[in-house]
Amino acid sequence: MKYLVTGAAGFIGAKVSERLCAAGHEVVGIDNINDYYDVNLKLDRLKNLEPLALFSFKKLDLADREGIAALFAEQSFDRVIHLAAQAGVRYSIDNPMAYADSNLVGHLTILEGCRHHKIQHLVYASSSSVYGLNSKMPFSTDDSVDHPISLYAATKKANELMSHTYSHLYSVPTTGLRFFTVYGPWSRPDMALLKFTNKIVKGEAIDVYNHGNLSRDFTYIDDIVEGIIRIQDSIPSANAEWNAAEATPATSSAPYRVFNIGNGSPVKLMDYISALEKSLGIEAIKNMMDMQPGDVHSTWADTEDLFKTVGYKPQTSVEEGVQKFVEWYKEYYMKG
Repeated sequence: MKYLVTGAAGFIGAKVSERLCAAGHEVVGIDNINDYYDVNLKLDRLKNLEPLALFSFKKLDLADREGIAALFAEQSFDRVIHLAAQAGVRYSIDNPMAYADSNLVGHLTILEGCRHHKIQHLVYASSSSVYGLNSKMPFSTDDSVDHPISLYAATKKANELMSHTYSHLYSVPTTGLRFFTVYGPWSRPDMALLKFTNKIVKGEAIDVYNHGNLSRDFTYIDDIVEGIIRIQDSIPSANAEWNAAEATPATSSAPYRVFNIGNGSPVKLMDYISALEKSLGIEAIKNMMDMQPGDVHSTWADTEDLFKTVGYKPQTSVEEGVQKFVEWYKEYYMKG
């Protein structure tokens, strides 16, 4: 089949593109290569994809309505995996307009392309941040997500609502995936693992928020990608028997689904840091800080629905995943 992968120069998008090509699918990747973080890292991810005969790349911004419309008209995609977005909870506090352009306008251009070109299935990235002020653990797609605490989270919730509208009005099959703290080789520099590692190897102090009293459902990149690859074959269908009063909000009478995709077992931040210290062989200097605005205390994914649907649970422990990340880090950043 022929896939459009948005955010193909990104952490998750590059790996998904590689996996699809390995399975014999043709992939057209798009990305605007913005400078939110190191552009060279994005270009190096693309260099890894260049030798793949089934992969082609186009630099394109999601907010370019005419450009996205022309791409859909030219390419005749079968399916779309939409991973591009302006990322980062903390960045959204200072740069809200970037999130409106990429995450709202950008999502709408993709929905319009899917609508007008009869795409078989749109799989898109949502986020665990939509759970906001939820305190019930683990986070379940049965729960309300009406109290986001960052603009980033609000845009991801909006993406789910927009997708449902298109599933309902135009029968576009959509599946939203609420990602939980993805980490691993080729990760973004604004993510905790790479930030921590850069500082530890330089002998600088790392900022540990809420005095280390945080936990996250850390999920290794390969486990996330496996879930994406499997779920795109599980296309939602309309269900005339669906009843809003009795059913989960993650389903619908329309061809619409939302899943959590995570490890399903939270890890304390201090244990995550310990795994990193062990892999590096260096003890971190820790600067204990108060809680950051927009942050949540804990995340924990109830992934039972996804497991039942695709028959896969993450396989990688934090110790193993962090070790693989450190091996990549040394090769990529310290080889000189």
